[in-house]
Amino acid sequence: MTTIPHDEPATVRRPSWLDARDMWTSLAITSIWLTVFATALFGPDIHSIDAGGSSTTIPSGVVIALFALFATMSIAKHGFTKKRDDG
Repeated sequence: MTTIPHDEPATVRRPSWLDARDMWTSLAITSIWLTVFATALFGPDIHSIDAGGSSTTIPSGVVIALFALFATMSIAKHGFTKKRDDG
């Protein structure tokens, strides 16, 4: 004869900090801008010389910051929007 347990099965709960969307979004944006800061400090400049002999120098941090701006907007839009509970 077999017995059937009447207890509910124990569910394994994830730690609450794994579900903290705002924290992970802020951490991602912070790491993006720390990378921009490090690139601006230690990255090389972009040198351009045209056929007439005039030259232009642009810090590489400016170009990286442009891409970081678009990444920040995308991550913030996805990460800071609240999910609807349809249930």
